[in-house]
Amino acid sequence: MIGNEYSLELCNVFHTGQVEPGTCLQRLMGSVKTGVILKDVSLLVHGGEVLAILGSKGSGKRALLEVISRRAQGPTRGQILLNGAPMSLQLFQQNCGYVTHKCDLLPGLTVQQTLHYAAHLTIGSKVSRYVKRSRMKQVMADLALTQVANRAVGDLTQSEYRRLMIGVQLVRDPVVLLLDEPTWDLDPLNTYLVISILSNHARKYGRTVVLTMEKPRSDVFPFLDRVAYLCLGDVVYTGGTRLMLDYFRSIGFPCPELENPLMYYLCLSTVDRRSRERFIESNHQIAALVEKFKLEGGPFRRKTSTIAPGGVQIIDPATDPMAVHNMGVPTVVGGSTTPSLANNKVPLSAFGRPNAFTVAFTLYMRNLAATFNFRVVGLTHVFLRLLALPVFHLLLWIFYSGMEDYQRTFVTRNGLIFNCLAGAYFVSIIVTSSTFPAFRTRYYQEAQEGLYSGPLFLLSYWLLSVPFAVVTVAAATRITYLLTGLNTVTDWLLFGAVQLACYLLAQQQTIALMLVVRSSFTASVVSIYITVVYLMLGSGTFRAFHSLSEWLLYLTYATQSRYAGTFLNLLMFGNNNWANLNGLPYDSKTNCTARFPQTQDALITASSSFVCRYADGIAYITGRYGRDDNGDALSDMLELDLNLAITFAFPIALVILNSLLYLIPLPAFIKAKFRE
Repeated sequence: MIGNEYSLELCNVFHTGQVEPGTCLQRLMGSVKTGVILKDVSLLVHGGEVLAILGSKGSGKRALLEVISRRAQGPTRGQILLNGAPMSLQLFQQNCGYVTHKCDLLPGLTVQQTLHYAAHLTIGSKVSRYVKRSRMKQVMADLALTQVANRAVGDLTQSEYRRLMIGVQLVRDPVVLLLDEPTWDLDPLNTYLVISILSNHARKYGRTVVLTMEKPRSDVFPFLDRVAYLCLGDVVYTGGTRLMLDYFRSIGFPCPELENPLMYYLCLSTVDRRSRERFIESNHQIAALVEKFKLEGGPFRRKTSTIAPGGVQIIDPATDPMAVHNMGVPTVVGGSTTPSLANNKVPLSAFGRPNAFTVAFTLYMRNLAATFNFRVVGLTHVFLRLLALPVFHLLLWIFYSGMEDYQRTFVTRNGLIFNCLAGAYFVSIIVTSSTFPAFRTRYYQEAQEGLYSGPLFLLSYWLLSVPFAVVTVAAATRITYLLTGLNTVTDWLLFGAVQLACYLLAQQQTIALMLVVRSSFTASVVSIYITVVYLMLGSGTFRAFHSLSEWLLYLTYATQSRYAGTFLNLLMFGNNNWANLNGLPYDSKTNCTARFPQTQDALITASSSFVCRYADGIAYITGRYGRDDNGDALSDMLELDLNLAITFAFPIALVILNSLLYLIPLPAFIKAKFRE
């Protein structure tokens, strides 16, 4: 268990990683250019301190956080120690937190709900609900979010959203908190607010805060206990913030009066690219500064000496043990206020993580809360999930009911079947691509923290989406069922069951694509294209099976639409159901069946423009699904139970496949798309 005094130490850390962007193929083949990103980085930060990692773009700030959190891709050398213990991925996930540069929270939740579910996902079951609720309220108070507790995440200002991102990590009380550019694009007032909140958190609870900044302001200087300047992976300086002034003064670089020391020394440690001469000169100067710090910076690396807000002087006892007794102001020894009840408090992260059942239940409840609410996002999701398919079937009913003179022909009825199948596929794709991405992206970000696995995430999502699918398909098929000529409840249930299987298959197909495709539009287009292909091949609507090439004919066995279409045609035309198609007299001489309005003579010859070449429903099915003109080898297509079973086997198989796909470690550049 992590002790009450914390320290994070890096000793001679080197890291090699990707230095240039590459194509998808290059990344898969591992041929992207790599280089040394971090070079001999050593630093130390204690509990109760805030360390700011400063540097220009490309200096290695984010790479350093990735290395500390054990998320970096590529070889790493050196030691990273938390209280003297080597930092592993498991140790980091259990005791530390990482607020990334971009975080996608579920927009349908409120601030309070977001923190509530974050607490139940990350704090172990040994901690009571009362303590979790108290911790959540304390975090909201510390982050100045109490006034917006009931506001939706999507309605927050940029500053409030950033503070909520921090709160999601703080709610489980990590001993070390890493933050990547927490003040990016914030105005000066909110920048000051965020940094002061982080500083207060570190001192109040004795925790360690490590953050990166690209443009530090002078007003945050008092809140930073330590700073580390990086330039192209090299350490220019790391140590106490106030000692930084003494160090640079001692080597001949005093900070001018009225200058922001943080920005002044940041510019000093940044390569000047305005001209070739300045580039060479600044490179030599930075190389000299790096070597100088390696030779003389050892004592500064371990020292801390700064004046905290409120006049509290922080003294490192290693440099001046007697100063603790001699100072007449309140003191902080080793970076922590004394005495402090918070300093002796055991962090909530020390109580472990909740079990899989608790995590699954929490995810399910969070999905419900994000969907069932009276906000725009929630109402949109409910409408798409419940009403999109019934609206489509209502349009089908309006269209086909207007064709009163023709609706009983075989081909028209088969067209109705095809449209019902196509509607189930396409509506499911659109609904999934519209509602799933927010949950998918949040999963990728939380999976980085080791909160839960892919199958557990999919299980919680299926528990939410399958009931929606059952309800919407039942309502939709009840509308078009009136046009089929079927008249029993059992037939309606079978009619709806097949379309439910198609709806679920399209959903699982789209989820599988979204494993690697970030854009919901791209994923939906690809999924629709795939669906169109197997609808045209297997539905038996566009072409009879015997007219397909042999290889295409065998390919239809791998399409769900073959079995779904056959089942619905058998349900509608087989077992003498074709007898319900009144007004279809058959002329054996011309081998055709004609459909005429009921008011006309049924004996009008088949020379009319409305003709059909099938004597009955079985003849129609034989002509469409038989392997040759005589309908041979049709016996395997005429089993209702077999077709229904195979139709449901497709989505079940895809569910299993998705569970396996979401367990397979993906290349880092694919997962990074959902976190950047």
